[in-house]
Amino acid sequence: MIASFVDAIGPAWTWILVGLVLMGTELVASGVFLLWLGLAAVVTGLQSLLVPMPWQGQLLLFAVLSVAFAVVASRRTKNGPSALNQGAQGLVGRDYSLVAPIVAGEGRIRVNDTLWRVTGPDAPMGARVRVTGVEGTLLTVVPV
Repeated sequence: MIASFVDAIGPAWTWILVGLVLMGTELVASGVFLLWLGLAAVVTGLQSLLVPMPWQGQLLLFAVLSVAFAVVASRRTKNGPSALNQGAQGLVGRDYSLVAPIVAGEGRIRVNDTLWRVTGPDAPMGARVRVTGVEGTLLTVVPV
């Protein structure tokens, strides 16, 4: 049955259809991996439309593209953490002004519409501080 389907629509369109199904499956069961396999299948299908090649060549092209896309995607995500879903860790390295002075090691800063407790060396209200660490909801700061 599958062989007759492939014969009916052609191997290039089969690759494209399989690629679209894989990318569509990524929407339902996200894991980012199926996206790259689907993209490799679509590219293999498009290449087969332009330059016909035997099934062995198509399979080899698909395998090489799958590995290449997955490697490129993994390197892209390792280059630097995304600020998405990092919570307070996303504040580390940023500078803010104190809205309450640091007295006896504790003060407050405003980040957007939220007040955060900070700990660090004593500093007057309005002083610029840099967040250097996070312990729960308490930010560690140093003067800038």
